[in-house]
Amino acid sequence: MSVHLLAQVTSYTRQYHDLKYTVVEVYDLTKLRLLLNKQGNQAALNYFSQIPPQLKACEQMAFAMNAGMFHYTYHPVGLYIEKRKKLFPLNRHRGWGNFYLQPNGVLVWNAKQAVILSTSQYAKRKFKADYATQSGPMLVSNRKINPIFMAESRSQKIRNAVGIKDQVLFFVITEQAVNFYTLASFMQADLGVEQALYLDGSISAVYLAEQAINTQSSPFGPMLAYIEDQSCD
Repeated sequence: MSVHLLAQVTSYTRQYHDLKYTVVEVYDLTKLRLLLNKQGNQAALNYFSQIPPQLKACEQMAFAMNAGMFHYTYHPVGLYIEKRKKLFPLNRHRGWGNFYLQPNGVLVWNAKQAVILSTSQYAKRKFKADYATQSGPMLVSNRKINPIFMAESRSQKIRNAVGIKDQVLFFVITEQAVNFYTLASFMQADLGVEQALYLDGSISAVYLAEQAINTQSSPFGPMLAYIEDQSCD
Protein backbone atom coordinates (compact mmCIF):
# COMPACT_ATOMS: atom_id res chain seq x y z
CA MET A 1 0.00 0.00 0.00
CA SER A 2 1.53 3.29 -1.15
CA VAL A 3 0.68 6.20 1.16
CA HIS A 4 0.89 9.88 0.23
CA LEU A 5 0.50 12.68 2.75
CA LEU A 6 -1.03 16.00 1.75
CA ALA A 7 -1.14 18.07 4.97
CA GLN A 8 -4.44 16.90 6.53
CA VAL A 9 -5.15 14.51 3.64
CA THR A 10 -3.82 10.97 3.31
CA SER A 11 -4.23 9.11 0.01
CA TYR A 12 -3.37 5.53 -0.80
CA THR A 13 -4.20 2.59 -3.03
CA ARG A 14 -5.62 -0.45 -1.27
CA GLN A 15 -6.23 -3.94 -2.62
CA TYR A 16 -9.21 -5.99 -1.42
CA HIS A 17 -10.25 -9.31 -2.94
CA ASP A 18 -7.99 -8.72 -5.98
CA LEU A 19 -9.53 -5.31 -6.71
CA LYS A 20 -7.87 -1.93 -6.21
CA TYR A 21 -9.36 1.15 -4.59
CA THR A 22 -8.03 4.69 -4.25
CA VAL A 23 -8.77 6.01 -0.77
CA VAL A 24 -8.44 9.60 0.45
CA GLU A 25 -8.76 10.29 4.18
CA VAL A 26 -9.74 13.82 5.21
CA TYR A 27 -9.24 15.03 8.78
CA ASP A 28 -9.53 18.83 8.61
CA LEU A 29 -13.14 19.70 7.80
CA THR A 30 -12.42 23.44 7.65
CA LYS A 31 -10.59 22.93 4.34
CA LEU A 32 -13.19 20.74 2.67
CA ARG A 33 -15.59 22.54 0.34
CA LEU A 34 -18.43 21.89 -2.04
CA LEU A 35 -18.48 23.74 -5.35
CA LEU A 36 -21.15 24.13 -7.99
CA ASN A 37 -21.54 25.93 -11.31
CA LYS A 38 -24.19 28.50 -10.36
CA GLN A 39 -26.50 29.70 -13.08
CA GLY A 40 -25.35 33.06 -14.38
CA ASN A 41 -21.69 32.63 -13.41
CA GLN A 42 -19.35 33.88 -16.11
CA ALA A 43 -16.71 31.30 -15.25
CA ALA A 44 -17.78 27.69 -15.77
CA LEU A 45 -17.24 25.25 -12.91
CA ASN A 46 -17.83 21.72 -14.16
CA TYR A 47 -14.27 20.36 -14.20
CA PHE A 48 -11.61 19.97 -11.52
CA SER A 49 -9.25 22.02 -13.70
CA GLN A 50 -11.61 25.01 -13.47
CA ILE A 51 -11.39 25.21 -9.67
CA PRO A 52 -7.79 26.47 -9.13
CA PRO A 53 -8.20 29.64 -11.27
CA GLN A 54 -11.08 30.69 -9.00
CA LEU A 55 -9.05 30.32 -5.78
CA LYS A 56 -7.03 32.97 -3.99
CA ALA A 57 -3.36 33.21 -4.90
CA CYS A 58 -2.43 31.65 -1.55
CA GLU A 59 -4.75 28.66 -1.94
CA GLN A 60 -4.03 25.29 -3.52
CA MET A 61 -6.35 22.39 -4.33
CA ALA A 62 -4.94 19.13 -2.96
CA PHE A 63 -7.85 16.79 -3.67
CA ALA A 64 -11.15 16.82 -5.54
CA MET A 65 -13.94 14.37 -6.36
CA ASN A 66 -17.43 14.41 -7.83
CA ALA A 67 -19.92 14.94 -5.00
CA GLY A 68 -23.32 13.53 -5.87
CA MET A 69 -25.85 13.05 -8.64
CA PHE A 70 -27.11 15.84 -10.86
CA HIS A 71 -29.57 16.67 -13.65
CA TYR A 72 -28.62 17.44 -17.26
CA THR A 73 -28.50 21.10 -16.15
CA TYR A 74 -25.74 20.08 -13.68
CA HIS A 75 -28.00 21.03 -10.77
CA PRO A 76 -27.99 18.55 -7.84
CA VAL A 77 -30.83 16.04 -7.66
CA GLY A 78 -31.08 16.54 -3.91
CA LEU A 79 -30.01 18.72 -1.00
CA TYR A 80 -27.08 21.02 -1.62
CA ILE A 81 -25.69 23.47 0.95
CA GLU A 82 -22.64 25.60 0.23
CA LYS A 83 -21.12 28.07 2.71
CA ARG A 84 -24.24 27.71 4.91
CA LYS A 85 -26.58 28.60 2.04
CA LYS A 86 -29.18 26.03 1.00
CA LEU A 87 -29.20 26.21 -2.80
CA PHE A 88 -31.29 23.06 -3.38
CA PRO A 89 -33.74 21.42 -0.95
CA LEU A 90 -33.80 17.94 0.54
CA ASN A 91 -35.33 15.50 -1.96
CA ARG A 92 -37.70 13.03 -0.25
CA HIS A 93 -39.53 11.96 -3.41
CA ARG A 94 -39.69 8.42 -4.76
CA GLY A 95 -38.35 7.80 -8.22
CA TRP A 96 -36.26 5.67 -10.56
CA GLY A 97 -32.48 5.42 -10.54
CA ASN A 98 -29.66 4.99 -8.07
CA PHE A 99 -30.39 8.23 -6.22
CA TYR A 100 -33.78 6.86 -5.16
CA LEU A 101 -32.61 3.44 -3.99
CA GLN A 102 -33.50 3.27 -0.31
CA PRO A 103 -32.32 4.46 1.97
CA ASN A 104 -30.53 7.34 0.29
CA GLY A 105 -28.64 9.83 2.41
CA VAL A 106 -26.75 13.03 3.09
CA LEU A 107 -23.12 13.90 3.75
CA VAL A 108 -23.08 17.04 5.89
CA TRP A 109 -20.40 18.89 7.81
CA ASN A 110 -19.34 22.06 9.55
CA ALA A 111 -16.00 23.10 11.02
CA LYS A 112 -16.41 20.82 14.03
CA GLN A 113 -18.25 17.71 12.87
CA ALA A 114 -19.17 15.59 9.86
CA VAL A 115 -22.01 13.08 9.66
CA ILE A 116 -23.50 10.74 7.10
CA LEU A 117 -27.20 10.21 7.68
CA SER A 118 -30.08 8.63 5.83
CA THR A 119 -32.41 11.20 4.28
CA SER A 120 -35.11 10.47 6.88
CA GLN A 121 -32.62 10.82 9.73
CA TYR A 122 -31.34 14.12 8.38
CA ALA A 123 -34.88 15.48 8.04
CA LYS A 124 -35.43 14.93 11.77
CA ARG A 125 -32.11 16.37 12.91
CA LYS A 126 -31.22 20.02 13.32
CA PHE A 127 -27.67 20.17 12.04
CA LYS A 128 -25.99 23.53 11.47
CA ALA A 129 -24.48 22.69 8.12
CA ASP A 130 -21.72 24.59 6.39
CA TYR A 131 -21.89 22.09 3.52
CA ALA A 132 -24.22 19.23 2.57
CA THR A 133 -24.77 17.00 -0.44
CA GLN A 134 -27.48 14.38 -0.86
CA SER A 135 -26.99 11.21 -2.87
CA GLY A 136 -27.88 7.56 -2.78
CA PRO A 137 -28.07 4.84 -1.92
CA MET A 138 -26.55 4.38 1.52
CA LEU A 139 -23.92 1.64 1.20
CA VAL A 140 -23.34 1.06 4.91
CA SER A 141 -25.59 2.00 7.84
CA ASN A 142 -24.47 1.39 11.41
CA ARG A 143 -21.65 -0.81 10.10
CA LYS A 144 -24.07 -3.04 8.16
CA ILE A 145 -24.20 -3.36 4.36
CA ASN A 146 -27.43 -2.18 2.77
CA PRO A 147 -29.50 -5.39 2.42
CA ILE A 148 -30.86 -4.43 -1.01
CA PHE A 149 -27.47 -5.18 -2.63
CA MET A 150 -26.74 -8.54 -4.25
CA ALA A 151 -23.22 -9.94 -4.31
CA GLU A 152 -23.87 -11.53 -7.72
CA SER A 153 -25.18 -8.34 -9.37
CA ARG A 154 -23.84 -7.83 -12.89
CA SER A 155 -24.09 -4.03 -12.74
CA GLN A 156 -20.38 -3.26 -12.87
CA LYS A 157 -19.13 0.33 -13.00
CA ILE A 158 -16.33 2.55 -11.78
CA ARG A 159 -17.92 3.96 -8.62
CA ASN A 160 -17.13 6.41 -5.83
CA ALA A 161 -18.43 6.88 -2.32
CA VAL A 162 -17.75 8.49 1.06
CA GLY A 163 -17.61 6.85 4.47
CA ILE A 164 -16.98 8.00 8.01
CA LYS A 165 -15.24 6.53 11.04
CA ASP A 166 -14.13 8.34 14.19
CA GLN A 167 -14.70 11.71 12.50
CA VAL A 168 -12.41 10.86 9.59
CA LEU A 169 -13.99 11.01 6.13
CA PHE A 170 -12.96 8.26 3.69
CA PHE A 171 -13.44 9.14 0.02
CA VAL A 172 -13.18 6.03 -2.15
CA ILE A 173 -13.08 5.45 -5.90
CA THR A 174 -12.72 2.03 -7.49
CA GLU A 175 -9.96 1.38 -9.99
CA GLN A 176 -11.97 -1.38 -11.68
CA ALA A 177 -15.69 -1.71 -12.38
CA VAL A 178 -17.57 -3.16 -9.39
CA ASN A 179 -21.15 -3.61 -8.22
CA PHE A 180 -22.74 -1.94 -5.20
CA TYR A 181 -22.20 -4.91 -2.92
CA THR A 182 -18.48 -5.15 -3.68
CA LEU A 183 -17.91 -1.46 -2.95
CA ALA A 184 -20.00 -1.60 0.22
CA SER A 185 -18.15 -4.72 1.38
CA PHE A 186 -14.76 -3.04 0.93
CA MET A 187 -15.84 0.00 2.91
CA GLN A 188 -17.47 -2.02 5.68
CA ALA A 189 -15.05 -4.91 6.09
CA ASP A 190 -11.71 -3.41 5.06
CA LEU A 191 -12.00 0.27 5.98
CA GLY A 192 -14.36 -0.39 8.87
CA VAL A 193 -16.50 2.68 8.28
CA GLU A 194 -19.61 3.28 10.39
CA GLN A 195 -21.67 4.83 7.57
CA ALA A 196 -21.07 5.09 3.84
CA LEU A 197 -22.90 6.92 1.06
CA TYR A 198 -22.72 6.24 -2.66
CA LEU A 199 -21.84 9.31 -4.73
CA ASP A 200 -22.00 8.16 -8.37
CA GLY A 201 -20.86 5.68 -11.00
CA SER A 202 -19.47 5.54 -14.56
CA ILE A 203 -18.42 9.20 -14.52
CA SER A 204 -16.70 9.01 -11.12
CA ALA A 205 -13.30 10.71 -10.95
CA VAL A 206 -10.61 11.91 -8.57
CA TYR A 207 -7.96 14.65 -8.54
CA LEU A 208 -4.80 14.33 -6.41
CA ALA A 209 -2.31 17.16 -6.77
CA GLU A 210 0.68 15.42 -5.17
CA GLN A 211 0.45 12.52 -7.61
CA ALA A 212 -0.59 14.62 -10.61
CA ILE A 213 -3.73 12.49 -10.98
CA ASN A 214 -6.88 13.78 -12.67
CA THR A 215 -9.20 11.05 -14.00
CA GLN A 216 -12.10 13.33 -14.96
CA SER A 217 -13.37 12.97 -18.54
CA SER A 218 -16.88 14.47 -18.34
CA PRO A 219 -18.41 17.54 -16.65
CA PHE A 220 -19.85 17.39 -13.14
CA GLY A 221 -22.54 19.08 -11.11
CA PRO A 222 -21.47 19.29 -7.44
CA MET A 223 -17.78 18.74 -6.68
CA LEU A 224 -15.82 18.29 -3.47
CA ALA A 225 -12.44 19.97 -3.06
CA TYR A 226 -9.87 20.08 -0.28
CA ILE A 227 -8.28 23.52 -0.37
CA GLU A 228 -5.03 24.21 1.45
CA ASP A 229 -3.96 27.77 2.21
CA GLN A 230 -0.58 29.36 2.71
CA SER A 231 -1.44 31.95 5.37
CA CYS A 232 -4.12 33.79 3.41
CA ASP A 233 -4.89 37.25 4.77
